[in-house]
Order: sequence, then structure tokens, then C-alpha cells
Amino acid sequence: MAIEKEVLIQCADIRKEIEEVRQRISKLEMQIARIKNEGTVTDKVSGGSGGRQHFTIEGFPHPEYNRKKTILYIRKQRLEKLETTLLEKLNQAEEFIEGITDSRMRRIVSLRCVENLSWREIASRIGGNTEDSVRMAFNRFIEEK
Repeated sequence: MAIEKEVLIQCADIRKEIEEVRQRISKLEMQIARIKNEGTVTDKVSGGSGGRQHFTIEGFPHPEYNRKKTILYIRKQRLEKLETTLLEKLNQAEEFIEGITDSRMRRIVSLRCVENLSWREIASRIGGNTEDSVRMAFNRFIEEK
């Protein structure tokens, strides 16, 4: 049963990791959009005649743009892998949950681990329970397993 407990914990952790990767992707997409919108960049450099001449250089920041696009591609691949892993873990969790004989506990575990609801939302759905009572029942159940 320790394997099932680990699967239930992993579902929650993978969900959080997916959200973190999505936030990083979003931030990177905004940075890429900013680079595209700004277009060319300008820089002033000194050189020639012992560094006394000043030149203005204009151009698109291809190295930075390409680096960010590569990172974005890698992060999107990571997100796809995490989402696949989550689906596999959720299938394992659902198989475990189907084997729980107590209907109330089956609902609590399913609402928490599969639907990812808060303790307050679970208590509301179950009815006649407080968020503390469903949380403690869940914890006791997991510790027994």
C-alpha cells in the first residue's frame, strides 16, 4: 500500500510542478513578445583612432531571441512530459481509489487526489463535515495504508 500512498502524493506534487512550468513558459513568452515588439536595438560603441570615435550599432538581438526560443521549446517539452506523467499517476490513483471499500473515504480521496479540491470544497461536497474532519479522516486513512 505504500506505493499507492506515494502515487497519491505524487499527483499533488506533479500538479504543482506543472503549474510552475506553465508560469515559466508564460513569462518566457512575454519576454519573447517584448523582443519581437521592440524590434531592433541600438547600442553605442567606441573604437578607431584610439577609442575616440563613437559608432551607433543597430540590429535585431538574434542571439537573445534564439536562446529564449530554445528555452521555450525545452520547457514546453518538459510540460508535455509532466502532463503525461500526471495522467499515468492519476490512472494509478483511480485504480487504488476503486479498491477503497468505504464510500465516504473513496469520495474524499477521489475529490482530493483526482479532482484536486481543497479541504473546504471537499467538506462542502461531502456535506455534514468540516474541512478539518475530512482532512483528518484522509490523513488517518493514508497513515493506515
